Amino acid sequence: MKCPKCNKEAPWVSNDVVYGRRYGKSYMCYWCKDCDTYVGCHNNTKKPLGTMADKETREARKNVHAFIDPLWRSRKYSRKKIYQQLNDAFGEVIHIGESSVEKCDEILKTAKLLFVSNK
Repeated sequence: MKCPKCNKEAPWVSNDVVYGRRYGKSYMCYWCKDCDTYVGCHNNTKKPLGTMADKETREARKNVHAFIDPLWRSRKYSRKKIYQQLNDAFGEVIHIGESSVEKCDEILKTAKLLFVSNK
């Protein structure tokens, strides 16, 4: 995995180097210390959950999840339905963990239009 900012190899490490302690069941990640970019991995494998992200990108992704996740956790909408409506609206498969700051802003605006008016 290469860091998107400096293009150097990002080592596969335990996330305690990022957070100061192991966080979550799946605690392995790719981390570029110099750029503070990282991405977690599926079930402690080397398969990333998305793309490496800097602080601004991580915050944008968290903001989208902060809006979307309560919708499906409340069971008012299924997670599948939310993502299918977003996919339909964008004409592509939406993966928040692979989205840029700009894309996250678009996803959040679209999600609010799709789901706030339907409450």
